[in-house]
Amino acid sequence: MRQGKEEAICSIEQAIDLVSVVKEIHGLNSQELNKLLRDSENFTIHFVTEKGLEEKIDVEKLAGFLPMHLIAVLLSSDRDEALLRYLLCGIRLLHSLCELAPRHTKLEQILLDDVKVSEQLIDLVFYVLVVLNDYRQDIHDSSPLPLLHSALLACSLYLLTGCIFSQWQDLALVLVAHPKVDMFMDVACRAVHIAVRYLHNKLSAQHTDNSAKSSPTAESMITYLCQQCEASLQFLQLLCQQKPFRERLLRNKELCGKGGILFLAQSILKLHAPHFVESSAIMASLSRLKAKVLSILLHLCEAETISYLDEVASSPGSLDLAKSVALEVLELLKTGLSKDLDTKHLSASSDRTYPMGLLQLNAMRLADIFSDDSNFRSYITVHFTEFLSAVFSLSHGDFLSMWCSADLPVREEDATLYYELFPAAGWALDSVSSSDLSNTTNPEFTLMHNNNMSQASYVHQRTSLFVKVIANLHCFVPNICEEQERNLFLHKFLGCLQMDPSKLLPGFAFISGPQKTAAIYRNLRSLLRHAESLIPTFLNEDDLQLLRVFFDQLQSLINPAEFEENRVQEDQSLVGCSSPLLRREPSNLNNRNGNLKEEMSENSAYQEEQFYVRSNHMDQADDITRQDMLDDKDKSATPSGLKEMDRDAQNVETSGSDTSSTKGKNSIDKLVECLRESTHAGVRGDEKIETVQTEEKQRRKRKRTIMNDEQVAIVERALLDEPEMQRNTASIQSWADKLCQYAQQSKGQACTRK
Repeated sequence: MRQGKEEAICSIEQAIDLVSVVKEIHGLNSQELNKLLRDSENFTIHFVTEKGLEEKIDVEKLAGFLPMHLIAVLLSSDRDEALLRYLLCGIRLLHSLCELAPRHTKLEQILLDDVKVSEQLIDLVFYVLVVLNDYRQDIHDSSPLPLLHSALLACSLYLLTGCIFSQWQDLALVLVAHPKVDMFMDVACRAVHIAVRYLHNKLSAQHTDNSAKSSPTAESMITYLCQQCEASLQFLQLLCQQKPFRERLLRNKELCGKGGILFLAQSILKLHAPHFVESSAIMASLSRLKAKVLSILLHLCEAETISYLDEVASSPGSLDLAKSVALEVLELLKTGLSKDLDTKHLSASSDRTYPMGLLQLNAMRLADIFSDDSNFRSYITVHFTEFLSAVFSLSHGDFLSMWCSADLPVREEDATLYYELFPAAGWALDSVSSSDLSNTTNPEFTLMHNNNMSQASYVHQRTSLFVKVIANLHCFVPNICEEQERNLFLHKFLGCLQMDPSKLLPGFAFISGPQKTAAIYRNLRSLLRHAESLIPTFLNEDDLQLLRVFFDQLQSLINPAEFEENRVQEDQSLVGCSSPLLRREPSNLNNRNGNLKEEMSENSAYQEEQFYVRSNHMDQADDITRQDMLDDKDKSATPSGLKEMDRDAQNVETSGSDTSSTKGKNSIDKLVECLRESTHAGVRGDEKIETVQTEEKQRRKRKRTIMNDEQVAIVERALLDEPEMQRNTASIQSWADKLCQYAQQSKGQACTRK
């Protein structure tokens, strides 16, 4: 094959000195070439070489021969700096010709319509990527190879959008149909990984060279490398958004089964630039890089046909690698939620600010996915619970502003980099020709802001993901989870409450000492109420129910005496309070899903919390006991503990499980029906009910009289003796039968009194 290509290049060079042409006119952009063509005859342009000689070139022949010429040079040359520089010049010229093609029919017929030339263009890009995979990652800092490598990688990839298809869905179909598509995926990902490693080496060099951090040359170089890495990664990200390409990628064993994508993600997530925190361009580009690689992982994890996490978990090596990536994601969340995070790059000394990408939101989405997968749930529990406990230990004001407010001080903004190949290649070529970059200006690529998400939507998604992570960690699926995972999150959470949270969230105010228990309880209830307002747009009932179960179980394990003491102190502090908001509490508390939700607005989280906290002081001091779980103060006359069993039996197996969500439904329905019969009998014994509406209203008002004393005692004993009975269908059936017997007795007693 190489011999045939060399013969072809010899015959081409007999007609045109392509090497000289590429070196001489690659610096002409499409507008300049167009001007020369307008002033010429027979589609021939004239130019003067460096030696002062006047040459002419047939642009039609140049366009037809150039792709094959570059392939031949690539195959016959040594892998050195000269090759990369020449290939970059050739691709730059080829891109200018493709930009010029729509204005000239002859060029359009050759570069855009000729199938053979299109195939050569695709082959050229594939071969360039193969060559870029051959370069070592430990190149010394002064070498121009990292710069040329990163530039050639990005320019080669975007040559496809300039010469093949500009629409990503069309380009994805062309690539998937190509017989060497798997090779393309492998070499493209590895080449991007090598470019990221070059960037990492440049950033690491700043730690050992203190003078370099203030050097304009070093900053310009790193800014450029960040731009090229972001452009190349974005190319892969936009392809992964297309379903045909994504599904083909999932079947690639090297990248998915053996962790190729994870290695790339790990390298990007480990990029840090402490010496360039004042550079808004560098810090924002690194943030967008991380957001984009997390987006790729999200697209793979959310695919419907093949489970990416199952593929990853198929081998111990890739599973360990995935856990290390998950740990990096958790560290991103911890850093991003801390006030100690240096956000000066958002408003740096430069006049321009840059979008940071949806880094935190994508990290929370991945945390939701990892915590919902049986292969990672325990790992996430071990490494993230301490941070979650610190979040719930925040002062109430900080907690509300972080999770229950529609306003955040800083909101992430996504953006797409509009890559311009011609200036990008030109900057790299000029840089390797000159050792002084202090007078050069980095190419300014356009960042197209993706403002398709409102502030309220962003905040609500963020809170809903926080709730989902807690629900996932607390969920236990008997047929999937191991027995040691039962209540692992709950007990780990309780243990972490004894630790100092200030190290995990520096800069925040925390409640400590005797008041800490009440603060945690208060924050949990605030989150629970706020989460109710997110259903069904941002949150589903299953996740909310699991949060309720976690809240109730945690409440039963926290020291009741300690909490009661704090509640009494808070009650005393509110003696004499007679605000209109407090006076209307009883009606709102008895209609939790009615007026209260309607009164909640996106900007009234603090007002809602004032109402909710004051309502806490109106409750009895024994609200944290097991007896309180039998009283649903907010929704209906059915005991809350039994309603938890009802929902838990239906919803506890919804996370990461194929088990039917209606398991145990018949027994629970019978239990609830018996309770309803008992309630009707008790009500008829106390007063006459004339209409169905009046009966329902009376049931909502009554709390402790929903069941007779014997039924209450039975349920209390059941909850204490069998705390896991909501997951045992046979146990629920047995207790349902017992309660039905007492329901019939209550009905008979009511009739006798009547």
